[in-house]
Amino acid sequence: MLVIRRRPGEILVIAEDIEVEILEASSSYVKLGIRAPKSVVVMRKEIHVTRQQNLEAAQEISPAGVERLAESLKNALSGPIRPL
Repeated sequence: MLVIRRRPGEILVIAEDIEVEILEASSSYVKLGIRAPKSVVVMRKEIHVTRQQNLEAAQEISPAGVERLAESLKNALSGPIRPL
């Protein structure tokens, strides 16, 4: 891992077309601005991990499981509508 010290207003360049600018810095956080081509996906790590977990969980559902879910939703929606 490369560790670089930067101050607000300073910019890091990654490859030829990605810039990371330090917008603000305090003792508890750093605010970054990222300029990258639209073809480059930029997201927070925790969002990426959650997305991967959701994709993996979705692949675990069998076609029979989807059919059972659809049938139970159809049955739940076909009954009378009760007021709140």
